[in-house]
Amino acid sequence: MPLAPNPELRRQVIAIYKQLLYLGRDYPQGYDFFRPRLHRAFMAKANLTDEKAIREGIARADFVRKEIEALYYLKRYRTLRKRYDGA
Repeated sequence: MPLAPNPELRRQVIAIYKQLLYLGRDYPQGYDFFRPRLHRAFMAKANLTDEKAIREGIARADFVRKEIEALYYLKRYRTLRKRYDGA
């Protein structure tokens, strides 16, 4: 019988999943594109039981979160620059 997962790790995984879902609302290809892929990515790692592997997965998800935020900031910067440089 497998051991129960660390509740703190479980909380962290759920939190990063919710953060990514929230960020996905503004994804350039749409939420309907983003959500199933996010769900599939998390479900692919759902069977992990090793704490080290789970922590690595959390770190990767955090990296992806930061990359998506950077994408949004870049998009916003380009939009503002285009709007005000041409004026």
